[in-house]
Amino acid sequence: MSITPERKAALIKEFAKTKGDTGSPEVQIAILSERIKNLTEHFKTNKKDNHSRRGLLAMVSQRRKLLDYVKKKDEGRYNVIIAKLGLRR
Repeated sequence: MSITPERKAALIKEFAKTKGDTGSPEVQIAILSERIKNLTEHFKTNKKDNHSRRGLLAMVSQRRKLLDYVKKKDEGRYNVIIAKLGLRR
């Protein structure tokens, strides 16, 4: 259900603005999106796992807040990250 360290490092490398950047909204959104995708696959086989579903909803909410923040600060960055991750909005 969680992402591998290699995949996380690849996401950080792809979305980081500078070397060593792990906390920018873009990186956080990318990591959350990967975790959400993995949990969504988990729920296809484990329909009654309501404890994990609560965590999924929290992650979706956190990602939405980060996306709103980026959109408020710079709409160009927002559009780029939405396109890269293939998110609907």
